Amino acid sequence: MAGGASGGGPAGGSGLGGLGRGRAGGAITGINVTPLVDVVLVLLVVLMVASTYVVAQTLKVQLPKASTTDGPAEKPLKVILTADGGLLFDDAPATPAAVTAALTAAVKADPETSLVVSADASVAHGRVVGLIDLAKQAGITRFAINVELGSP
Repeated sequence: MAGGASGGGPAGGSGLGGLGRGRAGGAITGINVTPLVDVVLVLLVVLMVASTYVVAQTLKVQLPKASTTDGPAEKPLKVILTADGGLLFDDAPATPAAVTAALTAAVKADPETSLVVSADASVAHGRVVGLIDLAKQAGITRFAINVELGSP
């Protein structure tokens, strides 16, 4: 019995042409995780590099420091006063009139709307008070002032 079906021929293995049982063509009994780990690590590095660009494009606001905080508010509206005199409403440049109109509309939609005021540490106190006064005129009754935890 030369060759084929006896199992000892040049095709090797079980007589099925080497399929199914032999070492060369056997069933996969384990998964090689090395390529998976390589791909995951490459994705991690890409995300880490991309996140540094996102952080670099954010506004530089030096928040005043406080040793205590009330914790985060639930879905608040955000107003930011920047050191260069800018005013941002929900991260978009705005005028005081536009902020007042947006706050009035928000209060009509939800009377429990809260407002978080973030102001650079170098912003004059009067500007913050003026902004809070605009919010009160629009009907906002719940305020928070954003601070950075640390020693004042």
